[in-house]
Amino acid sequence: MTTTSPSGTTPDGVVPEDPERIEAMHALEGAFSELMAEWRRIYVTAAETASPGMLPGSYKVLTVIERTGPITLSALAERVSADKGLTSRSVSELEDLGFVSRTADPADGRVRLIAITAEGTERLNAARAPHERRLAETLGQWPLETIGQLTELLGALARGETPRA
Repeated sequence: MTTTSPSGTTPDGVVPEDPERIEAMHALEGAFSELMAEWRRIYVTAAETASPGMLPGSYKVLTVIERTGPITLSALAERVSADKGLTSRSVSELEDLGFVSRTADPADGRVRLIAITAEGTERLNAARAPHERRLAETLGQWPLETIGQLTELLGALARGETPRA
């Protein structure tokens, strides 16, 4: 008989054939599918609001630059899970729009850092406003503890960790 850890895995990391766990994972996968489809719709609308004709991928790149602060092209490509060529084209589009700028890294002048501009921040805020209002309305009655728990659980799932009890 194989023993399992509190996380439900065997010592070699294999998840046993537990029909309830498999059903729960399938339900979670379905919920994520619905959430991702909605998020894609939001990104399409937000990109168009930021700049007519902007591709959703470029909008995603802009949000990552805003969230991380100045970042190299290599690190940005890794963060958005895209190749450097595609990421570079998105950055060039954003630079042409005046949404980002590239400057020499003070620590290594050979490296260029990509940062959001004031115009980029202004357009990003305008593009986010509709879905932020919707999210605020949806979460308005949720207890703050529940929002915190969901945030922690999603972070743990993204990192492949077992959440704290």
